[in-house]
Amino acid sequence: MRLFFEIQYNGSNYIGWQTQQDGISIQSVVEDSLGKLLREQVEIYGSGRTDAGVHCEQQFFHVDVQQDVEDLDQLLFRLNAFLPKDIYLPSVRRVRDDVHARYAALQRVYNYRITTVRNPFLDKLAWHHFRHVNIDLMNEAASHMLGEHDFESFSKVKTNVKHFLCDVTQAEWHVQGDRLEFVIAANRFLRGMVRATVGTLIDVGTGKISVEEFKNIIHHRDRKKAGANVPPYGLYLVHVKYPDDIYI
Repeated sequence: MRLFFEIQYNGSNYIGWQTQQDGISIQSVVEDSLGKLLREQVEIYGSGRTDAGVHCEQQFFHVDVQQDVEDLDQLLFRLNAFLPKDIYLPSVRRVRDDVHARYAALQRVYNYRITTVRNPFLDKLAWHHFRHVNIDLMNEAASHMLGEHDFESFSKVKTNVKHFLCDVTQAEWHVQGDRLEFVIAANRFLRGMVRATVGTLIDVGTGKISVEEFKNIIHHRDRKKAGANVPPYGLYLVHVKYPDDIYI
């Protein structure tokens, strides 16, 4: 049977979602805990791969288990007891056997969070950027991302993808007191895309580049033209949307 878990995590102590040879990943911790609980080898498949230090308010993964699990609530309770405090699974449901957590997703939403004053309670949870930025210009630039475009300029150079097209349905900045938040939603994201986008929009906000130059960066399809990546700890995966008919 195929199970579909919702997951949240603080990424500060991990090398990212994906299992790697050096360091502890979210995937490896969950697989180890679930495997011990079920007493079988399991492999989980996430809706996306977050980098080291990136946080997650909502992600999903699917897993095929050999045994029929009758009480999913009890499984969820026991699994959360196994997991460390910085990883939590809010829900689990059964899905059709052909549903893949990554490929069935319709939309993903990321937030990037910035504080304009030092805040010790947001250490490693938001990026402290002390320079003044023009939010209106940043939103004007971000509006040019809407629709389907080639975002190679904002992708990591060495990445194994067939194309760089993403359909962006939301890209906007919000101000809440001394905090800034960038919200971006799309059908898919490239590796490093959000952090490179935020870094380039910050360049617009500080006057380093113009809105017109930002538009040209998109069209150039050259990572060297875009701004620097902002730190990973301000980035959050906050929502993943699926069709309603995937659940049993």
